[in-house]
Amino acid sequence: MLTTKDSQPSVRYVEIGPEQAGQRIDNFLVKLCKGVPKSHLYKALRSGEVRVNKGRISADYRLDTGDTVRIPPIRLPKVNEARVVPGAVFPVVYEDDALLVINKPAGVAVHGGSGVSFGVIEQLRAASPDHPFLELGHRLDRDTSGLLLIAKTRKSLVALHNMMREGIGRKHYQALVTGDWVNDKQHLKQPLLRWLTASGERRVKVDPQGKSAHTIITLLRRFGRYSLVDAELRTGRTHQIRVHLAHSGFPIVGDDKYGSDEVRAHFVRLGFNRMFLHACRLELPHPITGEPLVLTADLPPVCAQLIKTLEQNP
Repeated sequence: MLTTKDSQPSVRYVEIGPEQAGQRIDNFLVKLCKGVPKSHLYKALRSGEVRVNKGRISADYRLDTGDTVRIPPIRLPKVNEARVVPGAVFPVVYEDDALLVINKPAGVAVHGGSGVSFGVIEQLRAASPDHPFLELGHRLDRDTSGLLLIAKTRKSLVALHNMMREGIGRKHYQALVTGDWVNDKQHLKQPLLRWLTASGERRVKVDPQGKSAHTIITLLRRFGRYSLVDAELRTGRTHQIRVHLAHSGFPIVGDDKYGSDEVRAHFVRLGFNRMFLHACRLELPHPITGEPLVLTADLPPVCAQLIKTLEQNP
């Protein structure tokens, strides 16, 4: 079994159930052996210490229901060294046996990594330790609020990922941008390329060598120096809405990567200290039943209040 440094490790055998079936063995091990470096797990796979049904397998082997996985003796971190993730409850927009949709607040990452100890998915798991399966159906930037899809079964997760990859469904966001947006509707199709700054920070820019991207911008309200727009994602590139709008000359208010520091400081003085980007509407078929779903999340109170302020003092 898996043990801490204070106890003697021994071999563990795990039988795969329907919820684990379909996963790659390397991904299964990473989730099962939390705290163990990936390099150790891949070494165990290459050496044949990890076996399935008594046979050697490669890292890309996909598990099947009824498989028996041999986990070799692996030492885990001491309990006091392990990361403690606080459980959290988020506003639920929709839930059934296959799907959970929450209204994510701004400032919370969807998962741990890149300097973030934990995110929404880890907190949901910590709050529901008896739930056999919770995985992200898609992602939102840390500073973006709104609708977030969580799969509660592997079948649901696979279906959601397929829909996202194939562009099935519609994802709408509301954004407050700097500038007087004129066109009622505009298609932004500049290709986007991911790159790293000298400090290792991930960024995205418009570049002919980038991946194709398509955002549809619809004007909602005009406030003179600022505009409220609807942004519909037809592709799902990293920072897509933020970069498309900034490249068009209309950066999102509060965007600390692609926006204006001066504008951000102005709105902080007004009591608004986040990015104004909110995932407000999802239209997609249910991942299991195929039933059409229309899910909505109102603007957070701080965003709604800012709109009222702009109405009174544009």
